[in-house]
Amino acid sequence: MGNEIKVYHNSRCSKSRCALAYLDDKKIEYEIVEYLKDIPTKNELASLIEMLGISPEELIRKGEPDFKNNFKGKKLTNKEWIDAMIRFPKLIERPIVIKNNKAVIARPTERIEELL
Repeated sequence: MGNEIKVYHNSRCSKSRCALAYLDDKKIEYEIVEYLKDIPTKNELASLIEMLGISPEELIRKGEPDFKNNFKGKKLTNKEWIDAMIRFPKLIERPIVIKNNKAVIARPTERIEELL
């Protein structure tokens, strides 16, 4: 165990689909987490952010309408950003690839190499 790769995936996102294709090409098995349907808990999100080594705000997709309509120009605490991502999961940057308690945002897709 422990070697599993998890991909936080949005099937409508081309970068997310690229990450899966990249892993498929390398014949690497992975588990898909459809985070828009199976929304992460606060603890899961906090853990993910820690594995990424970034602040919660750095995981926010600032081009999303949910961001522009609700958060643009606002200063939020880390906890508030996490709450925002749970309320509006489309705000979560994607795809996130996790292996052995390390994670990367696979933009560009080649960043997955950092985990392999």
